[in-house]
Amino acid sequence: MDYQEAWQFLDDLQFFKMKLGLDSMNSFLERLDQPQKKLKFVHIAGTNGKGSTAAHLFSILTEAGFKVGLYSSPHLSSVRERFRINEHFISETDFARFAGEIITILEDKQITYFEFTTTLALLWFAAENVDLVLMEVGMGGRLDATNVIKPYVTVITNVSMDHELYLGNSLTEVATEKAGIIKAGIPVVSGAERDDSLVVIEKKAQEEQVPLYLLGRDFFVQNEGGRSWRYSGIQQGVQYDKLVSGLYGSHQLDNAALALAVLELLTPYGFDLSEDEIRAGLKKTCWPGRLEYFVLHRTTKRVIRRGTLPVQKSAKQDPDGVRFLLDGAHNPAGVRSLKNFLQELPGAYKSLICIWASMADKDIQNSLVPIAPLFDHILLTRPESERSAKPEDIKNLLPESIQEKAVCFDSVPMALQEGIKIADPDDLICVAGSLYLVGKARHILLGELAA
Repeated sequence: MDYQEAWQFLDDLQFFKMKLGLDSMNSFLERLDQPQKKLKFVHIAGTNGKGSTAAHLFSILTEAGFKVGLYSSPHLSSVRERFRINEHFISETDFARFAGEIITILEDKQITYFEFTTTLALLWFAAENVDLVLMEVGMGGRLDATNVIKPYVTVITNVSMDHELYLGNSLTEVATEKAGIIKAGIPVVSGAERDDSLVVIEKKAQEEQVPLYLLGRDFFVQNEGGRSWRYSGIQQGVQYDKLVSGLYGSHQLDNAALALAVLELLTPYGFDLSEDEIRAGLKKTCWPGRLEYFVLHRTTKRVIRRGTLPVQKSAKQDPDGVRFLLDGAHNPAGVRSLKNFLQELPGAYKSLICIWASMADKDIQNSLVPIAPLFDHILLTRPESERSAKPEDIKNLLPESIQEKAVCFDSVPMALQEGIKIADPDDLICVAGSLYLVGKARHILLGELAA
């Protein structure tokens, strides 16, 4: 089996309905000699911030010289992005090799897309003998395919409403699913708000008789001004000031603090890091598609600049430059963070052009509608997905006064072309609403991530 055949087999699994449960995973892994039992893990759940928390941990531990595996989802353009060891994504050869091993074991049995990729990740990481695996939950936690592992530390970043069809229609129900990754003997780090979700998490931690370390109670983060911040740790005397993360947005301070708290709890297991390694790793943290800023040349499409969105409009902007901000915000809480970021930088752009798409099962009413007044132009489209909401249906959810500045496009390339056409050098094109949209747009603009 070659890579294309393996990828096609996996892609075909998307036609089967999603199912939650651990029976299939446990059965497959038993037949594959239990690769998860050969690995050390940090298990990360939460509504938002899972990937960013994992990215901070990944960058710091890599900087410190550890061999670190990262399993995350969804991918932006290539499925290989889900599997990474330090600076390398899984190769096409290894992907095909382990996919073939899984298919051989499957015989005529059924498996879901996410069960397949989770199993493949475990096989690859075990074969590569990594020092630690950072494993991100796909959805929920209790019945998620990743919940077959026994980690050193459990993380629940936060809890808000998302995936209601599968996780429940109340914060308590959603939190119950996410708290399902809490296991006896394993400490928990969380950034949950003081609401019904925290009640659930605290109760589960008490039932399992494990310590719960809570952001704002047991460890702290404080903005020192600009992009500088201070961390006060779980252990007495653990304090760092003038820290800088490579990720942008005030919400990333919480995710970075969660990562530092996890590192404190990993110290007894041989993951002892210096302050210099922590600082350098934080600064190098990168998570594509999350407040990712870059400038493209209008004609050649080459990258002129990457990195920080300037706080003020500058007369020195390249007259042929088109400025982009890609953010995977796709639920009400994530969009609020994006809105706060854009409002914190009122002088960073003249006009704000939004390219937006949503999955049909998302809460569009409470995501796009609150942020829509910030945008001068709204270009609605849909990525190639059966789950994508129709642009016309999204437009109809907007207030009439907002509908006047919304235009629908049949494809992402068409929406991007229009955005580039109407953007001045001081304008900003913000692509948001769906990670599938961000992935499609990023691939068109910047090419393959997992080269």
